[in-house]
Parts: sequence; structure tokens; C-alpha cells
Amino acid sequence: MKPLSLLDRALIEIEHSLRTCHVKPATGNRPYPGAQQSENLLDEAESGHIAGLMRVNNAGEVAAQGLYRGQALTARNQAVKQNMLEAAEEENEHLNWCQTRLTEIGSRRSLLDPFWYWGSFSIGATAGLIGDKWSLGFVEETENQVTRHLEDHLNQLPEQDCRSKAVLESMKQDEMRHATNAHKAGAAKLPTAIQKAMTLVSKVMTFSAYRI
Repeated sequence: MKPLSLLDRALIEIEHSLRTCHVKPATGNRPYPGAQQSENLLDEAESGHIAGLMRVNNAGEVAAQGLYRGQALTARNQAVKQNMLEAAEEENEHLNWCQTRLTEIGSRRSLLDPFWYWGSFSIGATAGLIGDKWSLGFVEETENQVTRHLEDHLNQLPEQDCRSKAVLESMKQDEMRHATNAHKAGAAKLPTAIQKAMTLVSKVMTFSAYRI
């Protein structure tokens, strides 16, 4: 098979970004985690807060798509590239789950999703160029931060919102596994300054996506 040209690869990534930011992904192999939970009565304030939290989580999954795709594009090791693409595929399930929950409570995704995607894509591609062990380090640190973020959201959800809790619990287990896999694959520990910078970016995204 003839190798893809730089233009071909660019067009593929543009198409993927458009699908990620504007189209709901197809259902994956696993069922929607909230399907087996009852939809309990929520007041307007509770629904609004849940919508904000799920919008943030959806934006995080959009960013994860960009990060993984960027890293896969510049990965030097074929096995690392394949792992990144497989992780991105699994994150598509999370996108489907978040958007399903947003639809259930009558809300929408963040209008800033394209910004989160391409910002993360740039970071991922740069990390891949620096080296696979640093690229894996970004994955491990990102997933560790996402896990803590999901735990915080689980604590914020109304007690009766069993459907959102089921979604976030399933996502948390996947993110923990991604971090573990990256560590086993040889992830380098990122400098403290970079970890703090990633935390700051996460806070900006959380504040913005909750509202916009």
C-alpha cells in the first residue's frame, strides 16, 4: 500500500476533528453505563449543575481525542502509535456516553470543543516529537489528573443522579487503566513545572466548558 502523503494525513486529522467536535460518535462495543439506572427527579438547579459537569467531561474527552491523535501522528514507535489510536477509539465511547447524558437532561456540549481539540492536538504532536517516553508521560499525567477530576465530579453529583454516576464511574476505571498502561510502557515522569501547567490549563477548561 502506498504511504499516505502529508496532505492525506492532514485531511484525515481535519476530518477526525470535525467528527469529534460536531458529530456524536457511534455506540461502541460496551452498553451505555446509565441505561440500567433509573432517571430520578431533579430540580432545575440540579439539572443545570449536572449539565455543566457533563459538558466539562465531554470537553475533556474531546481534548483527549486531540491529545492521542496528535501523539499518534508523531510517535516514533509503531506500538506506541497503535496504543494511542486504540486509546482514542475508547475515548470515543466516553464521548458517546457524555453526549447521551447531556441529551437526557436537555442540554448541549461546549461551544469551545474545537479549541480544546486543536490545543490538545498541538500538545500531543509536540510531545511525540520530543520522544515516545515523554509522550507517554503526558498520557500518564493527563489520565491521573482526569481520574482526580472525575472523583471530584462524582462527589458533586446529587445523590439521586444514578445515571450520571454510572457513566463517570465507568469512565474513571478506563482512565486509570490508560494511566497504568502508559506507565508500564515506559512513561517518563514529567517535571513538576509541566504538571502544574497542565493543572492550570485543566482549570481554565473546566471553568469555561461548564459555562460555554
